[in-house]
Amino acid sequence: MALRCFFGFAAAWAICLFLLAVQPLGANSLSRGGKAAAPTVGICASSVLIYGYKCQEIDVTTEDGYILNMQRISEGRSGGIGQKKQPVLIQHGILVDGMTWLLNSPEENLPMILADQGFDVWIANTRGTRFSRRHVSLDPTQPSFWNWSWDELVTFDLPAVFDHVYKETGQKLHYVGHSLGTLIVLASMSEGKLVNQLKSASLLSPIAYLSYMRTALGVVASKAFLGEMVTAFLGLAEFNLNDKAVINFLKVLCAYPGVDCFDLLTAITGKNCCLNSSTVDLFLKNEPQSTSTKNMVHLAQTARQGVLAKYNYVRPDYNIQHYGNVRPPVYNLSNIARDLPLFISYGGQDALSDVRDVGRLLDSLKLHDVDKLTVQFIEEYGHADYIMGVNAKDLVYKSVVSFFKHHS
Repeated sequence: MALRCFFGFAAAWAICLFLLAVQPLGANSLSRGGKAAAPTVGICASSVLIYGYKCQEIDVTTEDGYILNMQRISEGRSGGIGQKKQPVLIQHGILVDGMTWLLNSPEENLPMILADQGFDVWIANTRGTRFSRRHVSLDPTQPSFWNWSWDELVTFDLPAVFDHVYKETGQKLHYVGHSLGTLIVLASMSEGKLVNQLKSASLLSPIAYLSYMRTALGVVASKAFLGEMVTAFLGLAEFNLNDKAVINFLKVLCAYPGVDCFDLLTAITGKNCCLNSSTVDLFLKNEPQSTSTKNMVHLAQTARQGVLAKYNYVRPDYNIQHYGNVRPPVYNLSNIARDLPLFISYGGQDALSDVRDVGRLLDSLKLHDVDKLTVQFIEEYGHADYIMGVNAKDLVYKSVVSFFKHHS
């Protein structure tokens, strides 16, 4: 059985872990571990320059010492040297990296479409992914390297890449996020961060709430599985799909009644209408990526508790130590600046970003300026269609480009 793992959010990891446990690893299977050698070929060389686009590999250091890799596609194939171009930052989701935006042809990939439309495109790669496994003093083999959740992506990663792009270009940024990439920018905006550097945000398959997540295994994994216990008893720091302890511990989830681990595509993302088999094969050669176990625990908390809050250390004294309160602070999305242009696109078949959860997000934005909020609903779209769908260029990306140009 060909492995088809589409990583969107909190549910996806459990299914893929089980299948990796019961299937032999072949030539195209995952082989990266914490001690793997650093990649010698970057995303620019493997996926951008070969198509005639100008591309630079750039390193950015966060305030807490992580060295993040970025790609800059400063112009399209038609050139445009010397023109002042509006910068766009593109942020991937969980358990993948910036490569996921570049799996289709140049005419179908969002970064290259934006570059050809005259934008200065920057692709982010969050800490822990293959090109961002560096730190000024820590090593990926050390547990301390993995002591973070998506709170740190909000506090450190996003500000670092925003600061760099803003300083390099002297202009406010347009932003595109998918899945977890939407959550971290929503959380950041709710705290008033990035306000002076952000021109607009495009949120594809947005995640803020997971109360209506419809995958059977996802519900079991997030609500019944106590990820805090994994961290405490197994000492897991890096969440790596090849880690034997992770696989052995989590494969029992597939024994839960009503959980079907073999209808993988539908089980993870809901029905995806428009994926090309060759794109899926390329995806499987490049993904998934590592993240921290603490990050996965935080995502599971988000689903179980039904609120968007900072990491819960469970013990009241730990929460008091970190937050000055027995409960972690909540990210209040109604605090997002009402005059910030937002584009939100979600799909009717998305089992992770369910329409009812998106409805709750939109309710949080009900006081947003009417002319600053654009909402698109695509009935047939699932979670992975937004980054790999062969017709996303027509159904989604064309609207994103129009939105950015309107707000430039």
